[in-house]
Amino acid sequence: MKRWIALGVGVWVLGMALAQNPAAVEKMIEEGKLQAAYTEALMLGNSGYVLAAKAASYYAGYQAGDKEKGSWYDRAEEAAKKAIQADPDNPEAYFELARAHGRLAQFRGILDSLNLASSVRDNLNKVLKLNPKHAGAKVALALWHLELTQKGVGWLYGANGGQVVPLFEEAVKLEPQTIIHRVEYATALARLNRKADAVKQLEYALSLPAKTYADRKDLERAKRQLEELK
Repeated sequence: MKRWIALGVGVWVLGMALAQNPAAVEKMIEEGKLQAAYTEALMLGNSGYVLAAKAASYYAGYQAGDKEKGSWYDRAEEAAKKAIQADPDNPEAYFELARAHGRLAQFRGILDSLNLASSVRDNLNKVLKLNPKHAGAKVALALWHLELTQKGVGWLYGANGGQVVPLFEEAVKLEPQTIIHRVEYATALARLNRKADAVKQLEYALSLPAKTYADRKDLERAKRQLEELK
């Protein structure tokens, strides 16, 4: 009996050890096991906070019901702040904080979340200062300019509608095979009344292979948007 108990404990410890490393948590995120990934990432401490923030934001965006979205974006914000404290020179930490605040603003409504606008801008600029080729930050900053200018409050924060397309073009040039960049670009183009260009971006997105859970969800969104535009 003792032998079986010891064996069981050994298997459990091995399983925990395998789960509790950044690569394993990243794989969980890629597979869409987002709540579990968040929990495992927190157990990693400093090396896991960026992943915890990412998992929380993904869960809020892809899986959570409306009643729990806000609390999960709060979790993402908290983890991202811890990641910044752990490593102030990590661009991904600032990106995750910007993502959490940006998505939270979208969820609440941009006009009800203007206090977050400066945070999103400042954190994205920090990302690009640390990593000028961060395509995700360029996409997010383009969306920031678009949201604020179209809501008529861009002048309050220095948002410029003329930056939207150039930032997206830089992003897709850096990462042409990233599905979400194409889908977000298409969304922006549609809002700018450039329907034909939006369709091209969506068709390109749909030609790309889905490698992760997020990719699959983004392709579903691309299909819906393409149907609406045609």
